[in-house]
Amino acid sequence: MSEKLISKKVSVLDKGWVELVDLMPHPDTGVSGDLAIVNAARVSFLGESKGSEADKRLLFYLMRHAHTSPFEMVEFKFRVCAPLVVWWQWVRHRTWNMNAQSGRYTE
Repeated sequence: MSEKLISKKVSVLDKGWVELVDLMPHPDTGVSGDLAIVNAARVSFLGESKGSEADKRLLFYLMRHAHTSPFEMVEFKFRVCAPLVVWWQWVRHRTWNMNAQSGRYTE
């Protein structure tokens, strides 16, 4: 399903849009985001997936106990067009890396 969302712009109210540019793990690899999180959680024990039910239990355990670092192994890259007031709120409260179009080098 995620491959259908890549490069699709979604309008946000009447002032902007959001576009999913890429994600990791990429759908073409056959590795799901859930599996990437499970494998990241089990890396300290040199383990990998132990079947879908065990993986599901581990995901819920990680969420319940606020073990968030394995969830950082899944990344999303977005392009966003938003009003300046929204942008400044994002910059103020950001928890991600960002880059912006330069007003100096573009027209």
